[in-house]
Amino acid sequence: MIQKLYEASQAGVQVDLIVRGLCCLRPGLPGISDNIRVMSIVGRFLEHSRIYYFENAPHDLQFLLGSADLMRRNLYNRVEVVFPVLEERQREKLMRLLKTELRDNTFAWELRADGKYYRLQPNGVAINSQEIFMRRSFGLPFSVGNEQS
Repeated sequence: MIQKLYEASQAGVQVDLIVRGLCCLRPGLPGISDNIRVMSIVGRFLEHSRIYYFENAPHDLQFLLGSADLMRRNLYNRVEVVFPVLEERQREKLMRLLKTELRDNTFAWELRADGKYYRLQPNGVAINSQEIFMRRSFGLPFSVGNEQS
């Protein structure tokens, strides 16, 4: 799987991975993984979503949800489920969720080519994705940069 992600990067595809922790892929290697970014959000909650988003063309978006951590032992030794999200309203919610997580600069760490994670520092507005999701779930006001509820 790592090799396929490297091939996608080399073909010019932007790959954003939000992982829980351990990641054998090395982002930012010149000519190999220049277009890959790996983030880990370690905050109050230990959850991590298993959302797969593919944009094959501007109007050809595909969302999949699944139970699998994409690790060899899970793919070959377990029964896992991955399914498409077809309803547009749900796809929009998933896109908002992903965009919020990718903008997190409070509990986000970025994996670099040296194999080490570096904590992102707020540059301007602090964005805590888990706090935003909690506030959304309770119907409380929140802001993400210029977006407010």
